Amino acid sequence: MKLFSISVLKKDPSSASILTSQYDLSSFGYFQRGSVKEFMDFTSVTIAERTSTGQRQSVESENNVGHVYAHPKGLAGVIFTDKEYPSRVVFSLLNKVLDEFLVKFPTDRWQGTLDFPELASYIQKYQDPKQADTIMKVQNELDETTAILHKTIDSVLKRGEKLDVLVDRSEALSSQSKMFYKTAKKTNSCCVVM
Repeated sequence: MKLFSISVLKKDPSSASILTSQYDLSSFGYFQRGSVKEFMDFTSVTIAERTSTGQRQSVESENNVGHVYAHPKGLAGVIFTDKEYPSRVVFSLLNKVLDEFLVKFPTDRWQGTLDFPELASYIQKYQDPKQADTIMKVQNELDETTAILHKTIDSVLKRGEKLDVLVDRSEALSSQSKMFYKTAKKTNSCCVVM
């Protein structure tokens, strides 16, 4: 699972423009990075323009997915990930990023390119969605606990089967021991010295 970019765009009814963005293109070849960045910027603007206010959507392109949220206050957030990245985590992050952006930058400052260094920390933190998202973290812990319980129950059942076999053997041993005792008693009775 990989998160490639986060962008915040100013969204007018007919157009959109990037206000700030951050990228992690380390998984692409050095000479591909410039083209990939341009593609992500172009696609971010395009899908932000075509997303209605208040709407969320995901647009798939080859092995990547562009997730967009058009905020009611005239912003749009776009995150590019690979296909395996969970969309619930992406939209949670988009809400968080746009809310923080609105607090930091009032609408009269939405011009040109803005410095929003928090995006870099979010890209790092959210590379592993299981660590960044509390619900996924809890779900992962529940899955691990369930797996451990299944292993424990299986081993208990196997032990139970083994115990049953031992009990059967001990019962068989008891009857053989009784027969041995009776035989030994008969054999020894003929040789008793008085």
